[in-house]
Amino acid sequence: MGNDTGSQPLADFVPVPDGGVTSPLGFRAGGLHCGLKKNGGLDLGAIVCDVPAAAAAVCTTNRFQAAPLAVTRDSLAREGRLRAVVVNSGNANACTGRQGEEDARATRAALAAALGIPEHHVAVASTGVIGVPLDMTAVRSGIERLKDRLAADAEGAKAFGEAIMTTDTVRKTACARLELDGRTVTVGGAAKGAGMIHPNMATMLAFITTDAAVSPSVLQELLKETVDGTFNMVTVDGDTSTNDMVLAMASGLAGNAELTRGHPGFAAFAAAFRHVCEELAKAIARDGEGATRLIEVCVAGAASDDSARVIARTVASSSLVKTAVFGADANWGRIVAAVGRAGQPVNPETVDVRLGDIVTLEQSRPVPFDEEAALAYLKGDTVRIYIDLHMGSGRATAWGCDLTYDYVRINADYRT
Repeated sequence: MGNDTGSQPLADFVPVPDGGVTSPLGFRAGGLHCGLKKNGGLDLGAIVCDVPAAAAAVCTTNRFQAAPLAVTRDSLAREGRLRAVVVNSGNANACTGRQGEEDARATRAALAAALGIPEHHVAVASTGVIGVPLDMTAVRSGIERLKDRLAADAEGAKAFGEAIMTTDTVRKTACARLELDGRTVTVGGAAKGAGMIHPNMATMLAFITTDAAVSPSVLQELLKETVDGTFNMVTVDGDTSTNDMVLAMASGLAGNAELTRGHPGFAAFAAAFRHVCEELAKAIARDGEGATRLIEVCVAGAASDDSARVIARTVASSSLVKTAVFGADANWGRIVAAVGRAGQPVNPETVDVRLGDIVTLEQSRPVPFDEEAALAYLKGDTVRIYIDLHMGSGRATAWGCDLTYDYVRINADYRT
């Protein structure tokens, strides 16, 4: 029975546990409190590149899209290159009408003026409460102070990571290194997200930096492919947001030959890029609002990879599966029910299900198992559900979390 998680092999890159968005050459970052969060937490951050960086972005499919997304798309459409991205938390600047659009453009203009760069070299992102006008006095004042707090070290990355958090309980960072053309190439990342999380996309912001030399068009293709297998395979509560964005910037300062699909090192770079995105995606699922366990659903033997993705996401997002994991109840019937309602080809006579190493269903027949062992396994930090359909070669992995009492508590009074 397959147990592949969909992860790329580590042979061609090395994870960097302490790395982040400032690890690649040419990047600085920082964050501070400007007054948007009532609790005094950091709420304004930026990543700045020393040179115009090749850039790419993937955004939410929600029909109600926040004003910063339009501004960022406008910036990317000019040259496909950016020098900076400015992010505020505590206010989504979504569903705020024409004023919201003007405020997003004003935010872009303020950072551009502070850094002395063209406005179209700045991207904008926001996260927080929907439908509340942005306090531009606070934002402008914050940007003026922020420009002097940008640093190319771990402290700069830490401040940025804290500034983009909302209901997150931990900062989310990842990094990997590899050798290309005799040069060391680094990929770093930071993300936020804990609630309103579901594929295509979720309430997440993610920022990937690299010093690899790669064109904007190739970076865009790689980002889209990678997001489909990582960030779009995360679910917490079935809701998608108005503000989601994954933004990538490549400084090119590593000095490698420009990456194309034909470059002998492209696959290795793609694997490192995937590793960073996957680690951030899993961190978002693990930090789901009120969550106590990460759920990883691995589907093999599906009719196609696309079919496997749908099934994996359906199981990971099932409220009944999520509550069973919270209660450490080995109720594999809920898993089978989710597989069957996913709307994908399934042979109801050939399905296997495993909880970790514990087989509960084989060729669609129940297998006696040790309930105490299952209870102990389901109380662990990570619960892996393996499903083999025995229909084809399609496989995929989705990530979610358990559904707890605290999820309701956190979201019952989020606005107030």
